[in-house]
Amino acid sequence: MTKATIEVSGLVKTYAKKRVVDGLSFTVNPGTVTGFLGPNGAGKSTTLRMLLGLTRPDAGTALIGGRGYHEHPEPLRVVGALMDARWAHPKRSARAHLTWLARSNRIPVQRVDEVLAQVGLTDVAGKRVGGFSLGMAQRLGLAGALLGDPGVLVLDEPANGLDPEGIAWMRGLLRALAAEGRTVFVSSHLLAEMAQLADDVVMIGRGKLITQGSVTDLTSLSSTEEVLVRAEEPERLRDLVVEHGATAVEAPERAEALLVSGMSSEDIGRAAARAGLVLFELAPRRRTVEDAYLKLTADSVEYRGSVQQPVEGSRA
Repeated sequence: MTKATIEVSGLVKTYAKKRVVDGLSFTVNPGTVTGFLGPNGAGKSTTLRMLLGLTRPDAGTALIGGRGYHEHPEPLRVVGALMDARWAHPKRSARAHLTWLARSNRIPVQRVDEVLAQVGLTDVAGKRVGGFSLGMAQRLGLAGALLGDPGVLVLDEPANGLDPEGIAWMRGLLRALAAEGRTVFVSSHLLAEMAQLADDVVMIGRGKLITQGSVTDLTSLSSTEEVLVRAEEPERLRDLVVEHGATAVEAPERAEALLVSGMSSEDIGRAAARAGLVLFELAPRRRTVEDAYLKLTADSVEYRGSVQQPVEGSRA
């Protein structure tokens, strides 16, 4: 295994006069799991394809270990990639598929059984890939990515089709690979999972970098501190916090509760006690990766749906 850094600099790609990737630059370091986030149409897949030499950029560079993908004499030993879990020939067995990959890349054939065991497919190694579920196909794709024992992994939506046990397994595997010093770069729409998996995040929108940093830094950007409060007299509570320079709005997730911004839970509790207000609930609202994602990508979403209001008298 050779450690390597991913370096994207000034990357540009245009299709039919539309700038899909627009001057994108970021770095992904060894020893971390880095999430690649962005709305549909943000340019994530195009960026990954340019990184793997599948699409030629109009400008800029996408380097792995200081070289373009095709400049590595044995790229599968440097970069393991999973872009499409269904690309294997459906009439080949899992073992035959991986054996072909190994022989065509001068990788010892004994690695086939090693990676089959690593991804939990030993018992179905002789079965045809066409009969695999999407989750099994994802495991096979990951086995192919690991075949050359690469120092860099580039994975596009690897958790698609996995059940909860499979997602937890993949999370543990990817974190263990990063702990070995590998560079793990994962594109995903599963924000809750990414919050548990990733150390760092690269977020893009409309082909441009929105932010890059740790998950902790990302959530700190999401919003001001909010506290969920339920009181015996909610209107009096609203007037009280406003007097202290805070704001209060109705909490969408809890009936007869307020979300207070601009005061800590301790300050709210003390003010309520001095005013003789009875509080039933006082809880700081936890910031999440989803909060940060929705806030930071609000101006970058290209495809928005509309919510149809129910017709009066109709049944939901």
